[in-house]
Amino acid sequence: MPFRRVVVTGVGQVSSLGVSLGDFRTALWRGSPGVRRLSKLDVPGVPEPIGADVPDFNPSEMLPGKNLATVSRGGQFGYAAAAQAFRMSGLGTLDNRAGIYVGTGFGGIFETEETYRACFSREGSRPRPTTIPTAMANAPAGFLASEFRLRGPNLTFTVACASSSHAIGEAFRVVRQGETDLMFAGGVEAPLTPIVLSAWAAMRVLAPAGTDPAASCRPFSADRKGIVVGEGSGFLILEELRSAERRGASVLAEIVGYGRNADAGHPTHPDPDGVRTCLRLALEDAGIPPSSVGYVNAHGTGTPVNDLVEAEALADVLGERPTLLVSSTKAAHGHAMGASGAFEAIATVLALREGTAPPTANLAEPDPALPHLGYVRGEPAAMRTTCALSNSFAFGGNNAVLVFRAMDPLGR
Repeated sequence: MPFRRVVVTGVGQVSSLGVSLGDFRTALWRGSPGVRRLSKLDVPGVPEPIGADVPDFNPSEMLPGKNLATVSRGGQFGYAAAAQAFRMSGLGTLDNRAGIYVGTGFGGIFETEETYRACFSREGSRPRPTTIPTAMANAPAGFLASEFRLRGPNLTFTVACASSSHAIGEAFRVVRQGETDLMFAGGVEAPLTPIVLSAWAAMRVLAPAGTDPAASCRPFSADRKGIVVGEGSGFLILEELRSAERRGASVLAEIVGYGRNADAGHPTHPDPDGVRTCLRLALEDAGIPPSSVGYVNAHGTGTPVNDLVEAEALADVLGERPTLLVSSTKAAHGHAMGASGAFEAIATVLALREGTAPPTANLAEPDPALPHLGYVRGEPAAMRTTCALSNSFAFGGNNAVLVFRAMDPLGR
């Protein structure tokens, strides 16, 4: 039996770039980072913490009438993002063949730390009765399933910063294989907490604030010095093509491939062989040659090792060619851990939809030690391609690559 075709009919996000898709698109294509000083956060060992936090987020406006006492910060982000995607898709009442897959790296770490602080700093304090159902990693998936009446598959993927890419890829597979007709797929993360930021600082991978925090993360630059942690949520609606056509849905792009594997090596350093293998698996799954790929939304964290390994793998597998456009959007929306793959998948879908690739913010001159690829900088670049990749390479040696294809006006 041939595989069914799977398309994206809706996307939504909440990030440091804003709480609407328009805000996200405008900031990415302008190369305008949403990175700021976190003046209200006391982080041990970090005198000037910075981060890509969601600005002006009012959960009572985003979740009117909801009982926010039982919804984590990540879950609140998730509802706002999923509701945007749902509205864009034009969906109505959903049947029992609609499900949800969610990725998160830290789960309810925000609520867990709040509970620790209360219990260990005030004598006699005890956790709230809602602590466990709020802080558990699968709480956002359960909450969203309840809100949107999603009675199909419901799973949570905790695979570090590849979490939402795996959620999207696995959701793609269950729709393609006919197990379900529609999936909400994406990620949520709220890791801007004292312990998390202090722990990242101890690893010496945080980009220094400098005089301008917005310029701190510089993927593919010779002077790149590290990551900036972000937060938020992104969701895609994945739907079987014929189902989307029957209801007259507007198709944003088609997802045609997904590669996943493990380095089985160092827990934090990417393995070149593992990255190359994952890229090849994704192309094989999509049934396309390397020459068909014209744009890559890179994992591109801004660390010296990661960017080098990824760029060399891209050159090895896809060819060292200036026509291969490459950009990292993490300089703009931050490294939102388990939600990053969703942000980047959305950026890839928008790029294919509009025919232009967003630039890598803060990239003036690419590192000459990197392979010669078409690093997008300064301004958006016109795309001469119908196929694009979205990469995620996580701690623990977990890799995920998604392959998207543009849809022509006739839906082919």
